[in-house]
Amino acid sequence: MKKIMFALCFILCSNNAFGQVNASCTYNGIPLYGKVKVVENFEDFKVKVVNNFEDLKVKSVNHFPNSCGQWQFVNNFEDFKVKFVNNFEDFSIKFVNNFEGL
Repeated sequence: MKKIMFALCFILCSNNAFGQVNASCTYNGIPLYGKVKVVENFEDFKVKVVNNFEDLKVKSVNHFPNSCGQWQFVNNFEDFKVKFVNNFEDFSIKFVNNFEGL
């Protein structure tokens, strides 16, 4: 029984069934760079901030957030909305000063 459970988990995990950030820097078809609005309700993504083993390295920028992991925090005209959570996140991020992205 344990072997069947392990095999099932391996298949699900390897097929990206849990919606992790993919190699094209998207999640559910939405690019993970651009203008970001932090909200409490009606978010596009639930994000957990971690120090290790992150799915995406994020650099906060003031202008031109046009490459993977560059986020410009705004109040209006956002590309996507995030809610910061401690549990049940869609993906995890780590804030960095350099080398943002995957």
